[in-house]
Amino acid sequence: MIPISDDNPVRTRPVVTWGLIGACVLVFLWQVSLTEAGIDRLFATYGAVPAHIWGSSGPRQAFLAPEFTLVSSQFLHGGMAHLAGNMLFLYIFGDNVEAAMGRLRFLVFYCLTGVAAALGHALLEPASSIPMVGASGAISGVLGAYLLLYPYARVRVLFLPLPIPIFRVFAVPAAIVLGIWFAIQFVSAALSPSGEGGVAFWAHVAGFVAGMALLPLFKKRGVAYWQPAPVERFDGRAQPGPWSPPPPPDPDERSPRRRKGPWG
Repeated sequence: MIPISDDNPVRTRPVVTWGLIGACVLVFLWQVSLTEAGIDRLFATYGAVPAHIWGSSGPRQAFLAPEFTLVSSQFLHGGMAHLAGNMLFLYIFGDNVEAAMGRLRFLVFYCLTGVAAALGHALLEPASSIPMVGASGAISGVLGAYLLLYPYARVRVLFLPLPIPIFRVFAVPAAIVLGIWFAIQFVSAALSPSGEGGVAFWAHVAGFVAGMALLPLFKKRGVAYWQPAPVERFDGRAQPGPWSPPPPPDPDERSPRRRKGPWG
């Protein structure tokens, strides 16, 4: 189930959201121009390493303060799929949260939830020397704020049941989409072995909770919680996919003759 859009329009341009997406893309383009050894050094220098954050790994060779990596790590990504997934979620949900907060406050909120996500991961893996990179912790904070502000907004999701690729699109309330997403992150975090690489699920959980907790401090005065869905909604019915059955005949068709096909 992959979100692809929502029906929650904004009246202002999400300049900060676009800027964050652009910054992550530019950093990734620079990143892929490096050698494999250069990427490893980049992650070790600018990624958030729990052992460096808590000072349990001895002196560091890099010049960068460990505290700064809590922010710099938010602009690095482990691959194209990692970047694309994060930017898709930020593109869909970030503009509405930015409109509810204002540009500067949204930027601060985004960075703070990313820091909270990294610290949450570091608290549970204090001795880990594996760098944590990615914007997903900060974006998780955006999702937590979105849930409290727009739980009834309709989100268009692509349903892709495997192994049979039957592509279907449904409109689902944001509360269901984000609730399922958070449940998956929490369960995955609880089942993941500690001390190993992979997805930092606890960072997602911590970022999401931080976003909900910090929202009252950052949203504009007068912006309500639990806002109703927009009056004009897109068609929430399932959209036809390549293996969908043909539509039923038009009941208003009066002619008894058959319609001609391309060879009729």
